[in-house]
Amino acid sequence: MPIDALQAITNAVTTWQPPQVPEDIPQGDMPGDKVWIGPMSIEKANVTFQALLPLLKKALETNPAHKAVITVTGGSGVGKTCVSALLTYYLNQLGVGAFTLSGDNYPRRFPELNDMERMRIFRLAGVRGMLAEGVYSEEHAAILKDLHLRDLDPSPEQCETYPWLASYQKAGREELSKYLGTELEQEYDQLENVLAQFKSGKEKIWLKRMGRDDTALWYEEKDFSGISVVVLEWTHGNSGKFQGVDIPVLLASTPAETREYRLSRGRDANADTAFITMVIELEQQKLEARAHAAKLIVSKSSELLTYDEYKQRMAANR
Repeated sequence: MPIDALQAITNAVTTWQPPQVPEDIPQGDMPGDKVWIGPMSIEKANVTFQALLPLLKKALETNPAHKAVITVTGGSGVGKTCVSALLTYYLNQLGVGAFTLSGDNYPRRFPELNDMERMRIFRLAGVRGMLAEGVYSEEHAAILKDLHLRDLDPSPEQCETYPWLASYQKAGREELSKYLGTELEQEYDQLENVLAQFKSGKEKIWLKRMGRDDTALWYEEKDFSGISVVVLEWTHGNSGKFQGVDIPVLLASTPAETREYRLSRGRDANADTAFITMVIELEQQKLEARAHAAKLIVSKSSELLTYDEYKQRMAANR
């Protein structure tokens, strides 16, 4: 029962000790996602959970149905899936019903189509930027076509050889930034509706499921009658574009760290392209712009950071 969950959290604030973590624990609800949970993730989750407990106690007390939503956010590959799974596991071990919800089920387009839309936006805006700056010509168009074929048109290094490309990249980046993480890309309204139903005490809720192609889209009904805490795992969980989150947790990382992790896990075939590197940088800017709203910030080395400390570390890694 919810009130028992509140009591369990109240007791754990002063008595909790990290439990042993088995090799295989339940992870999020994103179809096909499965990652290995190693010592670094466990250490990060332990630090996060200990700091989370008093915040969670207050959130459960505030909600009439004794329900709360935590979001674990950060750059792609920073460890959101692992840490979210561990937080959920720890809560369930305490007797507090918890469920990991993946925000990656709520884009407007499946991954491949969304990648194509991102590229379309960038390239169209880039060419228009060249026209506006008066640097578009048939010769430059032919060079640009070759750069497209080699996926090098977003690469800053190419501007050394082709100075006019800077106009293309600047305009493309600006337009792409208007799309990434916005309502044009993500179904924030649908996710907000799910969280509102959960926090009102609704027991059965239909959840969206999205795989990696256009045939993998369906809904599943989830029984939340025994769930007191939802752990929302999502890059955009602290975007401020939807309501319902009580405790935003930011896992801090630099773009270089994010790119390194993406390459190591090999989730996407184009993880090492200049375009993906640019997308990561733009997403990082958005994460940094919203970091002030996070209630907990945890570094790569599992340190709790104040917002000012976070800003200093980000500035030092530019």
